[in-house]
Amino acid sequence: MEQENNPLHGVKLKEILEFLVDKYGWEELAQMSNFRCFFYDPSMNSALKFLRSTPWARDRIEKMYLRELRWMKNNSD
Repeated sequence: MEQENNPLHGVKLKEILEFLVDKYGWEELAQMSNFRCFFYDPSMNSALKFLRSTPWARDRIEKMYLRELRWMKNNSD
């Protein structure tokens, strides 16, 4: 019941990262987040490993994803 209004409920971190990489690419995502794993030889596996072990970084990526969803929703009307 608590998850009912959580837009991240059921969305995997890998799906979030794939969405952001498809939208921005590794280079722009690196500039936006300033995470080393996005700058140097970026890969889905290394980024996921970093984000899963670093809660504050995961939180930042999730917030970027939510902002993008809100922007898309607001501009689709």
